[in-house]
Amino acid sequence: MSRFVWTFALAAGLAIAVSSAQAEEPAKEQIQAMTSAQPAVAEPAAKQEPKAQDAAPQAAPEQPKKAEPTKTALACAHPGALGTSRTITVAPDAFPHIGTMQYRESLPLEDHEVVITFDDGPLPPYTDRVLDALDAECVKVTYFIVGQMARAYPDTLRRIYNAGHVIGTHSMHHPFSMGRMDDEQLTREIDGGIVAVKAAIGDDRAVAPFFRVPGLARSRQVEAFAASRSLAVWSADEVADDWFHGIKPAQIVERAMRRIEAKGHRGVLLLHDIHPATAMAVPMLLKELKANGYKIVQAIPAGDRPATVPERTPEQIAAARSQGWPRVIKASLKGHHAHKHAHAASETDDGFMGKLAGKKKHAVASAYEINEIFNR
Repeated sequence: MSRFVWTFALAAGLAIAVSSAQAEEPAKEQIQAMTSAQPAVAEPAAKQEPKAQDAAPQAAPEQPKKAEPTKTALACAHPGALGTSRTITVAPDAFPHIGTMQYRESLPLEDHEVVITFDDGPLPPYTDRVLDALDAECVKVTYFIVGQMARAYPDTLRRIYNAGHVIGTHSMHHPFSMGRMDDEQLTREIDGGIVAVKAAIGDDRAVAPFFRVPGLARSRQVEAFAASRSLAVWSADEVADDWFHGIKPAQIVERAMRRIEAKGHRGVLLLHDIHPATAMAVPMLLKELKANGYKIVQAIPAGDRPATVPERTPEQIAAARSQGWPRVIKASLKGHHAHKHAHAASETDDGFMGKLAGKKKHAVASAYEINEIFNR
């Protein structure tokens, strides 16, 4: 069964992380130099988000009328660190849709406040490097987890939570076609992803009712389905194109900062913790945000959450990994993805990457074109 699950995840496009890492070999070599003390581990592949185009400077996003109370700055043991200035409680009834890339409203952030989010993971070793960088600056963020990735790396997922970050979900298999799915398919992807993440993390209360649509492929049906599950649907205010093949860490930082500045010096930033370039960019980005007077805000769910979730010991993790990683095998694929996945699995990595990159460009262009229709 585990082989089947792994095959499905790889064929669904999660293999994009491995190919992206190959395309960014210089960055990967630098990461390995930074982390020579820890052996590299086998990587499952993961999907990425589509490209967002630069926009002309805009006014600060319209603020929702209902805002939950916020808390004071979180404690930080590192003097001089950027830190997390405050938290804001996000309830789905108060914030059903978040992010001005696709919606009228975003989170009620003040001048020079940023909420950082990461999609598509977890994927060691890159997720681990991102976590290290966040910890060094006492920055808390929100992760949107793919169900299949949670199943593959439950220990990394639990480390994310126990480091103080918030866990949302990002579907089961990261399909780009969610905007065209019916309720039965949405149940498999949205509910299935939530179930997988809850099982991997070990405590249902540790998973926030936050959902981001893969590829930002929104539709009224997706939004209605999410509302029926009491989920807040997240888009973003800014992206940094960190899924681009060959993009350099400095370029990720430059694009993130330029777009935050253009959106009224605030916003929800979307990144991906599955790429070597992003892992290298995060420390640089945090340094740049601090130098420019920005503050980090963490969005948290309403209600009680466990302080921590159980983690396995390093010895238990090593023993589990010694059994071997899932391998790619041919299997019978059922459902609406079958033909596409069977064909993709037979292609080379480069060919598969090229097709996926084209899909991303098309997806984001479509998202921008239909925004006006949704926002009337």
